[in-house]
Amino acid sequence: MTGTDTAPTAESTTENAIAIEARDIVRTFGSGDTAVRALRGVSFEVPQGRLIAVRGRSGSGKTTLLNIIGGLDLATSGTVRIAGKDLSSLGERERLKMRRSDVAFIFQSFGLLPILSAAENVSVPLRIAGLPRKQREERIQLMLDITGLGAHAAQRPGELSGGQQQRVAIARALAGRPQVLIADEPTGQLDAQTARQIMRLLRTVVRSEGITALVATHDTSLLDLADGVLQLKDGLITTEI
Repeated sequence: MTGTDTAPTAESTTENAIAIEARDIVRTFGSGDTAVRALRGVSFEVPQGRLIAVRGRSGSGKTTLLNIIGGLDLATSGTVRIAGKDLSSLGERERLKMRRSDVAFIFQSFGLLPILSAAENVSVPLRIAGLPRKQREERIQLMLDITGLGAHAAQRPGELSGGQQQRVAIARALAGRPQVLIADEPTGQLDAQTARQIMRLLRTVVRSEGITALVATHDTSLLDLADGVLQLKDGLITTEI
């Protein structure tokens, strides 16, 4: 895939390394006459350190594709490789381990734990990973600072705006240094100005951390902030930029 912007500047990005590779992905739900083919032979690849927007109307297959790339679902046929790992060859336990270490998710609904502070929400994946306390605290502070929430560490989600809550979700997703970020309509609940701020933040963090991101969005005004665009229609890629 060739991006529309200049290449990422992160020193950690390996030139030409492929972070995401999909080949002939088919996903069928049901069987017989009632079977629905949500994806009908999707192929693409994304170099490391790129942010790629995924477009398409409701029912086009965006969420199904993201779930398969992130290891939340399995393709009916075809292959997906994340950083060289073939997801179809992994068992459920191995996929769970991969989702904890290599892939992070951001959703439209934020998904924060309401009883925890911003810092405590960010700490969740680091605690699961068993990171020592000192390193954990340093990483939490760094991610809150990067996302502009250093002064809001002690506040709970209900005390933050929608944009701030999404920033906490971004900090939490990236705290564990994943290789791939999957974001499904992360700006869907935000106003236009805040949505653009969040997309800019995602691009900045992706480049500074050397992460590869797939971001589903219906907002065409955000596409100029992506390195490339995948357009889905009826389970097929119709445009690849």
